[in-house]
Amino acid sequence: MSVFALGLNHTTAPVDLRGRFAFTLEQLAPTLQGFRERLTSAQRPGTPEAAILSTCNRTELYCAAEPQLVRPALEWLAGVGGVGADTLSHHAYMLEGGEAARHAFRVASGLDSMVLGEPQILGQMKQAVREADAAGTLGSTLHQLFQRSFAVAKEVRTATEIGAHSISMAAAAVRLAAQLFEDLREIRVLFVGAGEMIELAATHFSARAPARMAVANRTLERGERLAARFGAESIRLSDLPQRLHEFDAVVSCTASSLPLIGLGAVERALKARRHRPIFMVDLAVPRDIEPEVARLDDVYLYTVDDLSAIVQSGGEKRLAAVAQAEAIIETGVQSFVHWLGQRGTVPLIQALNAQADSWRENELVRARKLLARGESVDAVLEALSRGLTQKMLHGTLAELHASDPTQRAQLATTVSRLFLRGAIPPDAVRPGGPREDDHLDGVL
Repeated sequence: MSVFALGLNHTTAPVDLRGRFAFTLEQLAPTLQGFRERLTSAQRPGTPEAAILSTCNRTELYCAAEPQLVRPALEWLAGVGGVGADTLSHHAYMLEGGEAARHAFRVASGLDSMVLGEPQILGQMKQAVREADAAGTLGSTLHQLFQRSFAVAKEVRTATEIGAHSISMAAAAVRLAAQLFEDLREIRVLFVGAGEMIELAATHFSARAPARMAVANRTLERGERLAARFGAESIRLSDLPQRLHEFDAVVSCTASSLPLIGLGAVERALKARRHRPIFMVDLAVPRDIEPEVARLDDVYLYTVDDLSAIVQSGGEKRLAAVAQAEAIIETGVQSFVHWLGQRGTVPLIQALNAQADSWRENELVRARKLLARGESVDAVLEALSRGLTQKMLHGTLAELHASDPTQRAQLATTVSRLFLRGAIPPDAVRPGGPREDDHLDGVL
């Protein structure tokens, strides 16, 4: 079994393409189960383990499966997004084994994020693991991968300053707003949505004490709770088109599959504002705001991709922390690869245990029959021990006997390491040496 990660993120695919592969939490379980059903068949060995991480900046499918399932997994994901497999391949990355582990560790540690060192991705990854576990698709191999990811991320955040200089998307939005408006204390801000990203954005804007804030959310009760925290007004999402003109800044991040703010609504709002500018930030994937809105003269619209230059500023200060984090990650990768390699011997170990149990049972049956016939306990124990010993050594000695001289030296060394701990007579492995097979006579 191998581990692989298939995904696309903010560095490989544009926001509109990423939007095709965005999953809500409610969609993860049925999607994962559908993936497993699709890739499990009589023609394909084993049952694949799977987990999906879906955020604003990335969608990644993590699998533990046989290597031949890589291409079917790509084709499945392309079908889910409604694009061709070749199109997805052009924008996606496929990582296997140690590279997949390294990627997962870097993602969990915030090294692969648009905001270097941001902490939110770790919580999102933990949620993805919980959803996969609830869906019954996690499995022991992926469980090990993610638990090690969390441990590495914790060490990175504890031992380095990787997050000390991070700039969140919300903070970047405030920076941009401050460049457009002379005084943020005089603006009115509307937040669309009530999730973690909007809560963070509201926190940053609230620190600038804007004149007024409002929260529009599909679920009014949840919107009211968030609004109450910041002394903001709560409005119905259905009232948004009629009230959009009241706000100078709009920050939106919902899980809607279709845009909530259309071109027509923004055009009407601008007319009511007498073309005073509106600052808009769309942090959602798929988009909450129609992309055509960006073409309007008095609208300053930014997406998550547009914020990349801002959030990457100050990267020089983080170079040392990144190098230290990468070293921690590399140690974790080597440990996981070693563990994964050991997993490859599990079927052999199980087969050996099964064979040994079979021998033991057979010898016990013989021993009980001898006891029933009145044989002495000592004689029965002697027969039992000899029977087990001969069964355990028979295959090894047969291989030594049948091997040619060039193979025998290497085989004998291996046998010595397994059974004699290196103590093997030199002449027993000398190719063509006198009496080299004599010690096998009478045993086979």
